[in-house]
Amino acid sequence: MLIDDSFDICFSSPLTRSKRTAEIIWDSRKEEIITDSNLREIDLYSFQGLLKNEGKAKYGEAFHQWQADAPNFSIDGHYPVRELWARARSCWTKILTHESKSVLVVAHNAVNQALVATAIGLGTEYFRFLLQSNSGVSVLDFTPKPQGGSPDICLKRLNHTPSSPVGAGSSAGRKTSMRIILVSSGFSQHDVQGRIPFYGDSPMNMLGTIQAQKTAELLLDVKVGTIVSSREISSVETAKTISRVQEAADCLGADCVPRYVETKQVQNLDVGDILKQTKQDLTKFQPFNSGWLKGLEDEIKTELWDQSGKAWKCLLDELSKGSEQENVVVAIGHPALHIAMMGHCLNLSKEWMGSFHLDAGSITVIDFPDGPTGRGVIRCINYTAHLGRWSIPITRSVLEDDDF
Repeated sequence: MLIDDSFDICFSSPLTRSKRTAEIIWDSRKEEIITDSNLREIDLYSFQGLLKNEGKAKYGEAFHQWQADAPNFSIDGHYPVRELWARARSCWTKILTHESKSVLVVAHNAVNQALVATAIGLGTEYFRFLLQSNSGVSVLDFTPKPQGGSPDICLKRLNHTPSSPVGAGSSAGRKTSMRIILVSSGFSQHDVQGRIPFYGDSPMNMLGTIQAQKTAELLLDVKVGTIVSSREISSVETAKTISRVQEAADCLGADCVPRYVETKQVQNLDVGDILKQTKQDLTKFQPFNSGWLKGLEDEIKTELWDQSGKAWKCLLDELSKGSEQENVVVAIGHPALHIAMMGHCLNLSKEWMGSFHLDAGSITVIDFPDGPTGRGVIRCINYTAHLGRWSIPITRSVLEDDDF
């Protein structure tokens, strides 16, 4: 996944599995890999070395707290998740003072969660809600401010793995078959230069058509229950492509009856008219930089946020209509809408919208191991590998931003 990407320096956990992973990625580069003990996996003290059934038997109440309320879990006089967050902040202090533009960090599931969360300002309550899988790649952009001070930080990608993000799997160690998949609609004919934000209500151009077909093929890894789209033309076209492929794939034999996939166009997913109200010169923002969301006028941010809240409730209602064991809802719309809905999923406020980024044609997966009334677990953000040559490289930006 990273073979064509360039890095100035590599930081690694001192644990063997992490160091070996770093060596494989680093390959023949001459620079020495820097090990940092703060990048080691979470310390669980007396729990370490025990099988789960042994942990339950020996530390019943503590084990239950580790499962149900990890941020406040304590053992041997320690709070492991709180200590992990403190270590992550210490790591960023060391990484960000290093004179490098592009930094590779190789560590472990829990500490990578803490690195992502602390970078964008999320606390220990988000442990297990920003998934990190084996070999998962996450990308954070740090953009210096002209006036100095702390940089703007954007989570550009979360948990991109060599395997499909929509196949069967678990979230935070729990199996789940209930999920919402956010599909950012492909480029339309209005988007001559492929710029985001794109808000023209026009049919998809050739690139958008390819993106929709590639997305439909990826979603064959899951049985879609309902497709909900905005009423904007590019979203409707993407929805039709996905439903057509889903129905055809379910009926390859001569005697079978095609499966019907319900497709709905919902007004609450429309945000084009809201975005068009801005007086900001949005053309100055490059295609792959979500900083424009921070530049929107406050009243437009509020309107976008309120609309996305209604859209998110609509998706949760659709999810609750399926069986308790299995339901997959696909939602198609503008990236700005999906960024805002992620904010609602994570119980954030409108000020956080500029902390996330989505490309046209991307997929974001949210699992619900506790059902639609439980908290959503973000499996991946801004996945585009399925687009092949029409996707954006994992780390490389058209801007000369710093990537981590």
